[in-house]
Amino acid sequence: MAAAEVTTVILAGGRATRLPGKLERPVHGEPLLARVYHHLRDAAPVVIAGAGTFAPGLDDMLDCPLIVDRWPDRGPLAGLLSACSEISTPWIFAVAGDAPHVTPRVLQTLLEARQESDEAVVSEHDGTLEPLASLYRRDALEREGHDVLHEGNASMHAVLDRLRVRRVAMAADLFLNINTPADLDAAQR
Repeated sequence: MAAAEVTTVILAGGRATRLPGKLERPVHGEPLLARVYHHLRDAAPVVIAGAGTFAPGLDDMLDCPLIVDRWPDRGPLAGLLSACSEISTPWIFAVAGDAPHVTPRVLQTLLEARQESDEAVVSEHDGTLEPLASLYRRDALEREGHDVLHEGNASMHAVLDRLRVRRVAMAADLFLNINTPADLDAAQR
């Protein structure tokens, strides 16, 4: 499968209660969300799923469509499902907007591991699944995701429980998420 069959969906709709404004905080000289976008924009088309626009300086750095969550404050699944209705590629590469170390190599590794019957190809490290650095068949995500979202348990793990999943082992340091000032410090090193 070629990267042309994939749209990267960067999830940036969370409230960031532990570190307000984290997507605008600098990591190696640029806002966190811009860094994630700049890492991934050449690997496949990118859309950002979020609650709305960002600060003007950050908005100017994001030369891609913004899809507003149809179900605000319902988590990453709601953002992905909102994106599903706006894109046409058969596969989605889901990436957290606060994951500055996810690179095109992660996508390429998942693409290389994918088998015909897979509905999700999920990054894994140390026995932990990383659903927000993973590849999903769009139709399968829509089929199962809507039920999970509307049943009240809007977790990505609940969706994965319903899909044919291939796990792909990767290095844990790729999946640092910025949620606290300490995480931000770690990302700067």
